[in-house]
Amino acid sequence: MVKRALIFVHRWLGIALCLLFLLWFPSGIGMMYFPMPSVTPEARFERLPILQASTVAISPGAAAEKLGVDAADLTLTSFDGRPAYRVGGGRGDGGPVIYADNGEEQGEVSDEMVQRLASTWTGQPVSSASVEEVTEVDQWTLQTRLADLSPVFKYSWPNGEQVYVSQSSGEVVQYTTTASRIGAYLGPIPHWFYFTPLRKNGPQWSRVVIWSSGIGTIAAIIGVVIGIWMYSPSRKYRYAGTPTSIPYRGQKRWHTVFGLIFGVATVTYAFSGMLSMDPFPSFNDRVQQRRGGGEPNIRTALTGELDPAAFDAKHPREALEQLGDIQVKEIDLMSFNGEAFYLVRLADGDTRVVPMRGDPRTGFDQREIVRVVSAAADGQMTTQLLNQYDRYYLDRTRQLPLPVVLAEGTTGLQTRYYIDPKTARIVRTYNSSNWVNRWLYNGLHSLNFPWLYNYRPLWDIVVITLMLGGTALCVTSLILAWRALGRKLARVLNAKDTREPTLSEDLA
Repeated sequence: MVKRALIFVHRWLGIALCLLFLLWFPSGIGMMYFPMPSVTPEARFERLPILQASTVAISPGAAAEKLGVDAADLTLTSFDGRPAYRVGGGRGDGGPVIYADNGEEQGEVSDEMVQRLASTWTGQPVSSASVEEVTEVDQWTLQTRLADLSPVFKYSWPNGEQVYVSQSSGEVVQYTTTASRIGAYLGPIPHWFYFTPLRKNGPQWSRVVIWSSGIGTIAAIIGVVIGIWMYSPSRKYRYAGTPTSIPYRGQKRWHTVFGLIFGVATVTYAFSGMLSMDPFPSFNDRVQQRRGGGEPNIRTALTGELDPAAFDAKHPREALEQLGDIQVKEIDLMSFNGEAFYLVRLADGDTRVVPMRGDPRTGFDQREIVRVVSAAADGQMTTQLLNQYDRYYLDRTRQLPLPVVLAEGTTGLQTRYYIDPKTARIVRTYNSSNWVNRWLYNGLHSLNFPWLYNYRPLWDIVVITLMLGGTALCVTSLILAWRALGRKLARVLNAKDTREPTLSEDLA
């Protein structure tokens, strides 16, 4: 009776969810190579003009005084093609702007400026684009706080490029191409259920994803249990006149075979997908509260206490002149151990450090970083230099910097700080309160383990194999569901044809 009950539950849960699983597995392959279109910091940086020393007239101190902030909060970048100081880096956050060429503060964004921003982004004239105001979220602005950015205008060019510009912030807030939109439909949109009518209602979308993946996990677990229960190592069943370990034929047989091979992976895939939605926030909060406290502030120790007037010792124009012919796009005003310096971001993606006194250099002394961290930690941290990715610091695109200094706490949350010696800045952190997210979500869902990531395309082969196996399992589920529903519908129709006619039908 237990076996029959499990088969009944598994069959009807499979009928209800087979299409959803069939969306998840193939789109999982798409997710490996096609991201959701977005305006990344790298895309913004690529489109910045080269800073020219002759155009930078205003000092960081003067800009900071006018904005009412510390100079260390500023970045010398560009806005509307002109050198400008921005608070917090100005990487799409719409912070206040002071032009570095004449000290004027950027005010209201004009229609002409919006057109220039859109045209500069694509390198095409606005006259060849169609323009419309975006008043409601569409497929490509689902992740955008549209109400905070309105009015937003969408510029569409004949070659498929689309640029969304916020007039309130003067920022490009979304950019898509024909290829990126097709890629999104092959990966993120079906995988995340990012269909506009559903996704624009955040709470409802979250409930649908959590419940469907949660129930799918249960259905997959039951399927694995049934498959193992029915499997006969002694081959007591007969198939085509020969002994066999599986009692079924046709699609049921294939479904059982694929389930025995890929069933556990299906369970972990559905379960880890549910965890991505943080279905147990109260549990995570309790873990953090129970483990928190007692750790040194390494971020503060790296910067140290800085005199607000420290950047007066060297004008950014002088720093640019020191770098000569090297093409510079941005200059961050930063400090290390209380000493001010300019972190210069070059057009080729590299960086340089320009101290207030002395010549530019490629980075910081790793031993000095270790000394500062050790002094702040007071015996509560260990340090080491990593020349390759580890189990918590890894990137399959290999864009995260190496080598890095790893500072690992021995108390509290046991936080791991990964510090880039070229910038003396923390590029990644991890602590024990993130264990569930790291291993039960990222580990199980993306298989982002160093022994796979460090030997690509091994990771691609393993993941694609599992995705194809899951897809095959779902295809057999769909066929079986179609047959089961067909039989059910046929019985209902036959029952209608054989029932006694009613008085009204006789009269008719």
